[in-house]
Amino acid sequence: MKKILILLIAGLMILGIGFSADRVSVGAKNFTEEYVMGALASALLEDAGFRVSEDFGMSTFAVRTALKTGQIDMYPDYTGTAWTAFFKKEEVVRDPVELYERVKKIDLEENNIVWLDRLPFNNTYALGITNEMAKKYNLRTLEDLAEFINTTDENIIFGVEYEFYDRPDGFFAMADAYGMTVNKKNVKTMDIGMTYEAIARDSIQVAMVFSTDGKLDKYNLTVLEDNQNFFPIYNPAITIRKEVYDKYPEIEEILKPLSQYLNANIIRRMNYLVDAAGMEPDEVAKDFLNGLGLLKK
Repeated sequence: MKKILILLIAGLMILGIGFSADRVSVGAKNFTEEYVMGALASALLEDAGFRVSEDFGMSTFAVRTALKTGQIDMYPDYTGTAWTAFFKKEEVVRDPVELYERVKKIDLEENNIVWLDRLPFNNTYALGITNEMAKKYNLRTLEDLAEFINTTDENIIFGVEYEFYDRPDGFFAMADAYGMTVNKKNVKTMDIGMTYEAIARDSIQVAMVFSTDGKLDKYNLTVLEDNQNFFPIYNPAITIRKEVYDKYPEIEEILKPLSQYLNANIIRRMNYLVDAAGMEPDEVAKDFLNGLGLLKK
């Protein structure tokens, strides 16, 4: 029996899946861009020799709790989310680097969470309308929309994601900031991504979107400019437990391509390939990394 066990362990080590392999878990929230960034991180880590388990598809607060409690080791999050939703800060910080540095400092000191490099694109909340509606009513900004909503006799229905409905930086706070009078019965909550299908069916007329969504192109939507800068900056970064970071400091260098090669146009295209072209996030991630010659395996 002992001889069989020894042979089994030897066989596993030959296959490269020995018990001593470095293991990390990567999480992600429940929308396309998070799946793509999670898949990018997983692919880079696996290529560097880590055994990676994935736990994708969690809500913002669920994945944050999973990180803090050690259920996962890392996941991508956004500076604006940490500042307003996690740290409950009301001050608006306009400079993206300053916001990142302040978030990074707070999370390390208070939660032992390390923020790796800031990714240079801003995936903030936004409101979208059809190109036809934008042209018909000459709507280009949220200020334009507020004036239209406050004066029109039309029954305008908004579609927003559940978290956006309740968040301190969410829908009704935005409406108050712009002086937009919206009856709660005119605001429908729905899963992330369903706002696009709803606006295409005309069951809503204004959709909550993310500014780097691939579906913006698929559904021919106009993103209304936040001309009062209500929404915080949402630069993503990989957040990782300090315990894991200290054990594997090389992870920072392994994941550096995320900050070196991603930008708003690229991530929006990658999101589009998943949402509109039907590709899987891991397929899109590996195609991108292989195209840059970043994967050895």
